[in-house]
Amino acid sequence: MCDYSLHMVKTRPAKVGDKLYSTTFPGTTTRGFCSEDDKVCALCIEPGTEIAFDKSVVHYELVSHFPADTGQTVARFRQINLDQPYAHHDALELADGQTVLVTRLREGQAATVLQLPAASAKTAAKTVREKYSGVRADEPQVS
Repeated sequence: MCDYSLHMVKTRPAKVGDKLYSTTFPGTTTRGFCSEDDKVCALCIEPGTEIAFDKSVVHYELVSHFPADTGQTVARFRQINLDQPYAHHDALELADGQTVLVTRLREGQAATVLQLPAASAKTAAKTVREKYSGVRADEPQVS
C-alpha cells in the first residue's frame, strides 16, 4: 500500500491507467509514486498490482548508492520485510526476479498501472453490485 514513513502524506489508491512518477515526498526521506498533476499526494499501490515503466527501472545500490539499471520495464508491486515494523516494505518484483525497494528508485521515472490484483477487481465488482441492487452482498436474502 503506502510505506510506513508516508503516514503523514496525503494519499489515494492507484487505479488502472494511472501514470506514476517516482518521487521523494516533502518532509520525508522516502520515495514513492505520485501523479503528474499532484506531486505531494502518494499513490498507494496494492500488492500484486502490475506496472510498466516507460524506460528501464533504475535504482540506487544499497551499499554503494550508485545508480543501477535493471534492464527491466515490467514489475509487480510487493511488500517485503513485514516482520520489521520500521523497515521499508514497498518493493517491486521485476520480471527477472529482482526485488527493488521503491524508496531506492531514482526520482522522475514514469510508469503506468497495468492491472490491479484480482482481489481488488472482485471488491470493486461487489461494490458496484451493492450500489445498483440496493442489497449488500453479506446480507441474507429474503425470498
